[in-house]
Amino acid sequence: MTAQATLRNLFILAFALTLIACAPRKDRIVVGSKNFTEQLILGEIIAQQIEAKTHLQVERRFYLAGSYICHQAILGGRIDIYPEYTGTALTAILKQKPEGNREAVYQTVKSEYARRFNLSVGEPFGFNDTFAIEIRGEDARRLGLKTISQAAAYTPQWRAGFGYEFMERPDGYKGLAATYGLRFAAPPRIMDLGLLARALKDKQIDLAAGNTTDGLIPALDLFVLDDDKHYFPPYEAVPIIREQTLADHPEVKQALDELAGKISDHDMQQLNYAVDGQHRDVKQVVRDFLRGSRQ
Repeated sequence: MTAQATLRNLFILAFALTLIACAPRKDRIVVGSKNFTEQLILGEIIAQQIEAKTHLQVERRFYLAGSYICHQAILGGRIDIYPEYTGTALTAILKQKPEGNREAVYQTVKSEYARRFNLSVGEPFGFNDTFAIEIRGEDARRLGLKTISQAAAYTPQWRAGFGYEFMERPDGYKGLAATYGLRFAAPPRIMDLGLLARALKDKQIDLAAGNTTDGLIPALDLFVLDDDKHYFPPYEAVPIIREQTLADHPEVKQALDELAGKISDHDMQQLNYAVDGQHRDVKQVVRDFLRGSRQ
């Protein structure tokens, strides 16, 4: 076989594989998630709910890095659904100012996602996972700190740790530092989200940007400083769904609507702790939670 023929055959094979990858998925739903524990749990909740309430097969494509990767994956049709947060959608995807109450932010995201991306924003799951600026509980008690404004007097002697996305996004580090006048002893360490809480507890850093529903906050005696200048917008968790998926399978919307308002801040914190703190299997944790919520 000539080199030209080999190249032609490889091209035909690649083209065929592309067609297969792009073929409509009439018999299954692909659920994605970002690459941290809460997203894994939410992705599994979505997957198990669809499996329980419909006759559709579900394929799981979890750990898809951050918001931008998930957004591109759903736009490209590689996934059908993934969990997102309204404040993240507003600022990181729509590039709008981080402001507004829960309902205003939700309605803006819902209308703009439909208009610009042909994506449906489902009903909120019930909890608000806003950013949590955390310090050690012992430091909060010793220094009498309750707010970020109060902590700003001490940050020039502190080391900070943040996730990569927090350093880059418009509602992240730069705006926070400008709003509160934060300065640190050294440039912030960029760390994996799953390492921040333990790095704070182990005194590798003195301040971190985590999430309010992190199950390790009470377990590791961490303290969440009050965002007294209301820098962060609401971050209600919602399912993002392709409109074409809903057109093909309207039963998916009905299944996910049953989850609306069913997960409280406390519920999510407990679910996160079951996986991160108790090292339980995420599928079993979700199975137990959904069984209890349906009773």
